[in-house]
Amino acid sequence: MNNPVPKVGFVSLGCPKATVDSEHILTRLRAEGYLISDTYQDADLVVVNTCGFIDSAVEESLDAIGEALAENGRVIVTGCLGAKGDVVKDAHPKVLAVTGPHQTDEVMEAVHHYLPKPHDPYTDLVPPQGIRLTPKHYAYLKISEGCNHRCTFCIIPSLRGDLVSRPVGEVMAEAQSLVDSGVKELLVISQDTSAYGVDVKYRTGFWGGRPLRTRMTELAAALGSLGVWVRLHYVYPYPHVDEVIPLMAQGKILPYLDIPFQHANQRILKLMKRPGSSENVLARIKQWREICPELTLRSTFIVGFPGETEEEFEELLDFIEEAQLDRVGAFIYSPVEGAVANELPDPVPPEVQEERLARLMWLQEEISEEKLKLKIGKTLTVLVDEVDEEGAIARSFADAPEIDGQVYINDGQHLNVGDRVEVRITDSDTHDLWGELV
Repeated sequence: MNNPVPKVGFVSLGCPKATVDSEHILTRLRAEGYLISDTYQDADLVVVNTCGFIDSAVEESLDAIGEALAENGRVIVTGCLGAKGDVVKDAHPKVLAVTGPHQTDEVMEAVHHYLPKPHDPYTDLVPPQGIRLTPKHYAYLKISEGCNHRCTFCIIPSLRGDLVSRPVGEVMAEAQSLVDSGVKELLVISQDTSAYGVDVKYRTGFWGGRPLRTRMTELAAALGSLGVWVRLHYVYPYPHVDEVIPLMAQGKILPYLDIPFQHANQRILKLMKRPGSSENVLARIKQWREICPELTLRSTFIVGFPGETEEEFEELLDFIEEAQLDRVGAFIYSPVEGAVANELPDPVPPEVQEERLARLMWLQEEISEEKLKLKIGKTLTVLVDEVDEEGAIARSFADAPEIDGQVYINDGQHLNVGDRVEVRITDSDTHDLWGELV
């Protein structure tokens, strides 16, 4: 009688970069013939991919590990929390093994040790695009690991190391494989997308027998030739970001930029070790919109950073008012163990932080509501994410999955997930749009 095929449960927490790490591990597991279990009870072992960026994420990760131990008992931990010393072992000494982020080989070694599986040539198969956690019609494309910046509020370099760019030919081969498998949207991610290739001095690689520089502009242009939506995330505002705006105006990649500005006041930016000034940024935004009027800008900001005065916060509000950004996320400064900013003087009281966050989001909601009203009567191309008996839920070029708004199509019951259709916008609110098929 054959032994049953071992089953591995999987819990994936954290950002899209962690999601890609999870996909790599799942792909290896399936390639080697392990089955993936949907339940703790049915699994022979559970892998938990953790986040360790801020205190609430650490707490969520430790809770998830505790739950997996309670429900299953055999747990391997990986991800960013695994890079933070003995935090996991101190909280949960019964875990089998702990590894850091993007350590697929180490995770597989632990799985082989604690759950060996005999090779079976009939089941050790995997689709060419690998195993993914996203829906079939969109995928994250990770182009690099790590980061060379030393922002004082961030510990990513200590968790994930300095920038390491993937070979451009390898990135394009993965992108082509994803498109061939039916993916309609590629979301380009890294810790710093605009730094792609800096570590290898933008060396020339090859794709399809043609030379291609390891650089954001050239990569974006090549991805734009695949015939799918290409969306750029986590773009640091280097001067050469200006080069991708014409590609957006020409329709080669989506007119969408995700640039985490973090603040507008020069003194606070200096304390954060972030570049730029609000005047310079506003001038560039104006120039970008002149070249590509359809451009959607998403950004994130930190409020209540140590030492932030009321005047400096109001300067941030003035910037948001003038910049008229399309999508904004804001966070209260939260001390992260190991971050340099923890040592800065004059911490902002929590009640003041909360009040400032509310004021910023109220202002941005007003801006968002007015900008979305301008889309009523327009026809947009949208990508369908969900379909049920009430209609379809889709996204326009201005909407990244899970973080931006949605387009509700009341007469979209007959559509399929992954369809690209034309919709005339009939209504809007603070974040979302409603429309009907053209």
